[in-house]
Amino acid sequence: MYALLASTSGAAMAQTSSPANPSTSPAASPAANTPAVATTPAQDSTQAAADPTTLDQVQVTGVRASIQSSIDKKRDDTVISDVLSAQDIGDLPAPSLADAIETLTGAASTRDKTGASEISIRGLGAFLSSTNFNGREITNGSGDRSVNFNMFPAELINTVAIYKTQRADLIEGGVAGTIGLETVKPLDYGKRAVQLDAKGTWAEYDNKFRDKDGIGWRGTGSYIDQFEFANGGKLGVSLGIQALDGSDPEESMTSGSTWYACDGTQVNYTGNCSEVDGNQVAAGAPYYLAPSSRIYRLKQERNDRQSEFASVQWRPNDVVELNVDYEHTDRNWHENRSDLSLSNTRRSINDRVVDENGVLQSFSGSTSIDSTSTKYDRNEEYTGGGVNLILRPSAAWEISTDLSYSHTLRQDTQRITRLRANRNGIDGVTPGISSGTTGYVNYDWVNDGDIPGITLDPAFDPNNADAYTGAAQVSSRETDNEHTIRAGRFDVSYMPEDGFLTKIKAGLRAAEADYTYFDNTVTTAISSTTAAGRAQIIAANQACRTAFPQSDFLEDGGSGNTISSWAYFDPSCLYETLTGSSDLNIDTNLVDPSNVDVTEKTKSLYLMGEFRSELFGIPYSGNAGVRWVKTDVRSAGARTDLVITDNGDGTIQLDSTGNYQTSVFKAGNDKLLPSINAAFELHPDLLLRVAAYRAMSRPDIAALGAGRTITVTNGESYANLADALDGITAAGNPAAEPLMSWNGDVSLEWYPNADTILAGALYWKQFNGGTQTALVNEAYNINGQSVIVPVRQEVTTDEKSTLTGFELSASHRFSYLPKPFDGLGFKVSYNYADANYETQDPRLGEQLDTATGLVTPAIVAPAGLSGYSRHVLSGSLYWDIGKFSMQAIGKFRSHYYQDFTGNAAQQNRYYGDNTAVDFRASYRFDKHLSMSLELMNLTNEARVAYQPEYGNFREYVTYGRRAYLGVRYRF
Repeated sequence: MYALLASTSGAAMAQTSSPANPSTSPAASPAANTPAVATTPAQDSTQAAADPTTLDQVQVTGVRASIQSSIDKKRDDTVISDVLSAQDIGDLPAPSLADAIETLTGAASTRDKTGASEISIRGLGAFLSSTNFNGREITNGSGDRSVNFNMFPAELINTVAIYKTQRADLIEGGVAGTIGLETVKPLDYGKRAVQLDAKGTWAEYDNKFRDKDGIGWRGTGSYIDQFEFANGGKLGVSLGIQALDGSDPEESMTSGSTWYACDGTQVNYTGNCSEVDGNQVAAGAPYYLAPSSRIYRLKQERNDRQSEFASVQWRPNDVVELNVDYEHTDRNWHENRSDLSLSNTRRSINDRVVDENGVLQSFSGSTSIDSTSTKYDRNEEYTGGGVNLILRPSAAWEISTDLSYSHTLRQDTQRITRLRANRNGIDGVTPGISSGTTGYVNYDWVNDGDIPGITLDPAFDPNNADAYTGAAQVSSRETDNEHTIRAGRFDVSYMPEDGFLTKIKAGLRAAEADYTYFDNTVTTAISSTTAAGRAQIIAANQACRTAFPQSDFLEDGGSGNTISSWAYFDPSCLYETLTGSSDLNIDTNLVDPSNVDVTEKTKSLYLMGEFRSELFGIPYSGNAGVRWVKTDVRSAGARTDLVITDNGDGTIQLDSTGNYQTSVFKAGNDKLLPSINAAFELHPDLLLRVAAYRAMSRPDIAALGAGRTITVTNGESYANLADALDGITAAGNPAAEPLMSWNGDVSLEWYPNADTILAGALYWKQFNGGTQTALVNEAYNINGQSVIVPVRQEVTTDEKSTLTGFELSASHRFSYLPKPFDGLGFKVSYNYADANYETQDPRLGEQLDTATGLVTPAIVAPAGLSGYSRHVLSGSLYWDIGKFSMQAIGKFRSHYYQDFTGNAAQQNRYYGDNTAVDFRASYRFDKHLSMSLELMNLTNEARVAYQPEYGNFREYVTYGRRAYLGVRYRF
């Protein structure tokens, strides 16, 4: 499948502004569109001398062929870039596009059980990159501007490129870079092709379950053809379809998302710890960091996906070309989740050992214990496409217009049931639980090992299902993320016959992006203090208890874990028994303050010139231009009246009265983005590139929302009103400005032969500020009285910050070794970045009081840029031996901060260093039939997270190894 979709020399994006091929005009010579090094006679003779049998290059297959294609595309580009052909994606372990992209220099991903996901470029987070599909913006279901690459089949993509510098005709949005995805253009492909590709998939951790379900499958088919008509017209069609089904098991220990700076002077206390603020800590007050809860979590998952891609390319004559493309993906995800929760983990924390950063090393505590069962379903559907019309009235003129549509709808439904352990069990007193309405279990904590050790009171058995008779809770939840982009652009190009300028290009673009997030949650509490409530809880408990699905939870790969099982209740049974139905029972008219409704309109104009000349006998080429962008934002948010609810145990929580008012906020900005790129041919095989440009990255579209996150609606209890109000946080800021940067790049690239490249680049970026939390006073009606609440809102400071870095890449085949070792080769890349950008923690970082201008000092250190890793390294060793090819791939990424998508209220989260090792092998029986084997995460690398400060444990997630066995047949 991959080779069938391999890029050809004439391939171009449906959008004529693709940097890889800026003009599709038959009259435009290659020299007008690529650096001089690609076409000079001196180079041709040098290349011929280095590799005299040119037919060998045409017949090259396997990993070597894909690396050669990448080298050629990087050399021919008009910006600093790295490129993957379809063979690159096909010949790397690539269950998603991101797995392949992260092998490129400076690219890194957030890896999870399904492989790579979001991509960071040059130590900058995914939100600082932009991704275009056939030259157009695309939507996703996360509320950010990154792309869920798991939605796109790697087998149906023709070319992937990372453009690390900017041009005026590129859609704005990539401070770090722009990722371009292209589907095949059938006329440019030039031949009929039919291919079937089938893969079996295996997830190691499914073998740990009693009901093993680890075998999945993936099937892909494609058809490409061309037709010529008597009048000279040509028509090309491309069709592709893929379906898959697989499992995604996962085990983890995680923590609640709210962290507290607790008063370190409290000793021998019960109840929730008292908090300290930044002023107290600055004055020397001791503190320690504690989360709202600790959770052991077991996930059993299945997912399925179906994708259809189609394109039509029509050239009725030499003047007109019409391109139409359509993409659709429907992905479903089904999960049974079981949690053992220590749900009050800032309660009674005594006998503490704390380090200098407030990180608890050991302590004893007391907490309530819950068994929570969740039935989680997700459907995410993407639909996109467009119409591109190109007119070439003469060799000098090209006119292009493009209309596009992109839409993603993600719907999540959760059926959540909670049973709480209680002293008054089914058959009498439960050992190890204190008396009282809630009931608490004593425990000890030791931060020693990969996973902190928690030892519950030996008298209490978490596997004793009879103990879970306390307060029950049932939640029905549906969340909808809907993102739509409608866009149109018009471009005109003029190509002079001679002179310094080889092309003059101008254009305009208009787009409207609509994003909505709706959260419908209905929670019902069932009291165990009434006879009817207790009888209902006991009946559900006895009807739905079942054996724990596995016997070795968190015992594979991690050290320190002390809890391997707990009382397990079937999620579907428990929900249906407690509610009397499997229906969600959601009020579709329910309004939630956290809901987001954003419309973002953008307009842009650009003017760019491409040039070619010589300087002191050195040929050079490039482009220079300017882009103007205007953005207007409209954001609507709900505000609610609140009422205090007494929990009956000395704590309170806040609930909505159901009275809502809608507030509308408007904001806007306009920016000017100049850019220049130049490539100097120092020698026929040596290129020097320089670039300078201004770039912008808009905030996540969800972060422009006017919603408010009231964390107490999730059922948390608080000791007093002030404590509860501290949980009201702005989920976004409609007036948030885009992050702007001035950028400079220098790259030196050496191409001694078709199999070798040695390249290095230096880059510099200066940003317009950092990220800080501001306290904005808002009035809330609580129990009928107006109360002023200081609401946390994320803002951009005006303090400048910089990022400097360098990247190195090399690729080489040892063709001079004796057979069969002449098929050995390697590819390696390294990126280093250093930045002083600061992102303050929303709760425990610096707090700016907008009313007084006073700044409360930070308790925890600020994070850097989201997605920023100081070191990113990837390398592969390949061996092509005739029909057999194999490749080992290693990837390393140093620790980094990653924000929570679209929600500025969440506290700073860090991921630790991550190393992944993958392997791929393939064998071609003949020109029709081949087989492949892919092995992922061979070292069983876990994902470890910290919060709100690096080094303070938050989460340990492990998901095992994966294998893919495939067969491909070409007709």
